[in-house]
Amino acid sequence: MAIMLIRSVIVYIVTFAVIRLMGKRQIGEMQPFEFVITLIIADLACIPMAELAVPLVHGIVPILVLFVMHFFICFISRKSMKFRYLITGRPAIVIDKTGIDYGELKKLNMTIDDLMEAIRGAGYFSIEEIAYAIIETNGKLCVIPKVGISPVTRDDLNIETEESAFPVNIIMDGVVMKENCKLTKISDEFLEKYYKKVNVADARQILLFTVDSNGKIFIQPKNAKKYYVFKEKVRSNEK
Repeated sequence: MAIMLIRSVIVYIVTFAVIRLMGKRQIGEMQPFEFVITLIIADLACIPMAELAVPLVHGIVPILVLFVMHFFICFISRKSMKFRYLITGRPAIVIDKTGIDYGELKKLNMTIDDLMEAIRGAGYFSIEEIAYAIIETNGKLCVIPKVGISPVTRDDLNIETEESAFPVNIIMDGVVMKENCKLTKISDEFLEKYYKKVNVADARQILLFTVDSNGKIFIQPKNAKKYYVFKEKVRSNEK
């Protein structure tokens, strides 16, 4: 009994340390590969605690191997955008100004019932209240409501408002998103102008650069403790 107690304490400490080092995400915020690793670790941790015939090291070593795998997957994901999309996928816009995108729902293997349940979970009960809805790579639904849909709105205060706009990622982690540049008709000259405004040499020094159809430009340089917001009308192919 004493041996089982000691083994359980050791496995608990190792498992807790590994999960703690993997990050602070909750279960619902994990990427698929993180969720799979967590499930396997939980299963591996039970074996040496319940089976005294199994050497303790046979339970601890696989847990540490999985932690190293998680570390390298996260490291490569930060360095390679293609690898990141391969592992985690891309966010999908399932509702836009034209309504529900049924094609995206089919790609996500979601039904209309699934979508409506997620919308209700986000606090909305009608598609008409929503300007955009995005399924994130962890499966969470994020909603941008239409103007005027909130407990206290600018309309209530008679303040002029702009139409809701979805921000488009132009640069992420130093990588220019070519497809999004074509969508918003952003040229290299346009980017160069804003590199100068935020005092960076090129895209590699940009952490995040987004634009929306209202002309709002958000720029966060790498290794900087501030961000910049500009206003300039950006042309878009969005209908």
